[in-house]
Amino acid sequence: MANITMNINFKPDAILKKTKQMRKDLGNLPKEAYQVFKDNTPIATGNARNKTKLQGNKIVGEYAYASVLDKGRHMTNRGARGSNQAPKGMTQPTLQFIKDRVNKIVGK
Repeated sequence: MANITMNINFKPDAILKKTKQMRKDLGNLPKEAYQVFKDNTPIATGNARNKTKLQGNKIVGEYAYASVLDKGRHMTNRGARGSNQAPKGMTQPTLQFIKDRVNKIVGK
């Protein structure tokens, strides 16, 4: 009869340290995402960037044409709308950043 021995070693302190770092990094995510969103906001007069705020964990664009810019460059029955500076809008690049950042934080 054969015996099987399995040795399981892990360091709880190392796991705790990694978990704390992950929580810290995830806690910084709203500020990082806000910066990406703001960096992707077109500049003509500066109004859109100036009126984009981080409120808690929410990014808020408080200007009348926010949804037009966020749709990216697109055609309507009245012609092209949006901005050439943000052809994909602001939300799409920000969501991609969040996805990539979370994957990096959790080690995928």
